[in-house]
Amino acid sequence: MEMPEPDAGLRGWTALHAGVRPDVVSRGWIRLVQGLAALGPVSRVPPDVLSLLGVLVVAAAWPAAAAGERWPLLAAALVVVSGVLDGLDGAVALRAGRARPLGAVVDAGADRLGDLVLVAVLGVLGAPLPLCAAVAVLVLLHEYLRARAQAAGMPGVGAVTVAERPTRVIVVAVAALGAGVSPAGTPWTGWSWAAVCAGIWAVLGAVGLIQLVLAVVRTVPARFGPDLPEPGR
Repeated sequence: MEMPEPDAGLRGWTALHAGVRPDVVSRGWIRLVQGLAALGPVSRVPPDVLSLLGVLVVAAAWPAAAAGERWPLLAAALVVVSGVLDGLDGAVALRAGRARPLGAVVDAGADRLGDLVLVAVLGVLGAPLPLCAAVAVLVLLHEYLRARAQAAGMPGVGAVTVAERPTRVIVVAVAALGAGVSPAGTPWTGWSWAAVCAGIWAVLGAVGLIQLVLAVVRTVPARFGPDLPEPGR
């Protein structure tokens, strides 16, 4: 059975990511942010401003999560909003024809700051610090490997793994929501929601790193050619 032809937003996303096709969940997310990007007020906001707003919103989730009681519910909402803003910057840039290399750098920098804040939110919600550190290392290694592979000739993102940014946002939002609704912890383990979600993130991060490594081995040229600089140059 043939897959239906993707709409314009999906085609644009695929083109920007060197032909990598998003999975079912990613397709739904792309359609959502593309629909929001088509709204008049949103479409007029510069993409870089949306990237920075995403960082500010997720940063506001940290003190909300640390406040305890029902405040983590606000943190969960802020984390979700930050994830939407993270998707909107690229969608607006694509729709308005304003996608540019510098914007990609701003977006990447904002995403990494946001990732670290997400880890910090898990920490203040009660996740063990060693587990938070492991999650942070996995995220940074995942993105560093992708960036180096792209510099070495890997087209686009290489692979859409199970540990991409939407997964990170969802895991932390669930941790904050659970902490606000059931501060005593998860009913089936007794552990804090943050600890359980941090463990899930760590597992998905490890699997995602393996997926990315396989994509790097498959797509990065084995030798330096005339169009690829040698290391250190």
